[in-house]
Amino acid sequence: MTRLHIVDGTFELYRAFYSKRPSHRNPDGLDLKATLGLAGSMLMLLDEKDEAVTHLAVAFDNPIRSFRNDLFAGYKSDEGVPAELHAQFDLAEEALGALGITVWSMNEFEADDAIGTAAARWKGEVDQVRILSPDKDFGQCVDGERVVLVDRIREKVSNEADFRARRGISPSSLADWLALVGDDADGIPGIQGFGERTASTLLAVYEHIENIPASAKSWKPKLRGADVLAARLAAELSNALLYRTLATLRTDVPLVETLEDLRYRGTPRAEFNAFCDKVGARSLRDRPKLWR
Repeated sequence: MTRLHIVDGTFELYRAFYSKRPSHRNPDGLDLKATLGLAGSMLMLLDEKDEAVTHLAVAFDNPIRSFRNDLFAGYKSDEGVPAELHAQFDLAEEALGALGITVWSMNEFEADDAIGTAAARWKGEVDQVRILSPDKDFGQCVDGERVVLVDRIREKVSNEADFRARRGISPSSLADWLALVGDDADGIPGIQGFGERTASTLLAVYEHIENIPASAKSWKPKLRGADVLAARLAAELSNALLYRTLATLRTDVPLVETLEDLRYRGTPRAEFNAFCDKVGARSLRDRPKLWR
């Protein structure tokens, strides 16, 4: 069985940074807790028999800024990222490269866009695409059992049926749903008055924002306060469509690799050992199980 595992590297790096694992400083005194935690997490993934990794790539936001910041000033950015974490962005990518893992370092686009592009591009060429992230944005990518989401923290795998049962909408409507409800993590404010249930009820019928009738009298689902909601959506329609653009994962990122390039063939021993020596992490040297 061929499986393409695509990892949200930015999330994994943050997760390691805020974990309870002990700090580790390199010879220059830089704390590499996040970098080594990330490397350890990927080594665990490669060793997991249930995951059975055959193809693997990890995407990073570096910097945490994209074309979306030019569209909307309030969109998420590097602001507020701890300096100790920011200093590890490049080194984290170097660590995974030393492990023999394909790394996508995003600038104009986001890591999420690279993941969305990879899932769309190669889902027909592998038995399954597994997106490793708890980020709800990736619900846009789920496709039956072909593309699934893996939440390693909760040890949960979600397919399209799970998504529909939870949200009450199709994956194609998720960006519209986020535009209406908002997404604090990404700085998307949403439209006032539209909660999760209201948005799901409307989009289950109309699928996309522009299909929702301007007059609440034409709404098939009968909602409390519908007249106010309809008036507010009409007044803020341009904002809602902008928020949908912000929430929509791109599937046209120019990834240069072929699927075969993503095949994990093992860790290059000399390169990985040199990295471990460079950062003073000799305990990692014997962790890889497959060498090349």
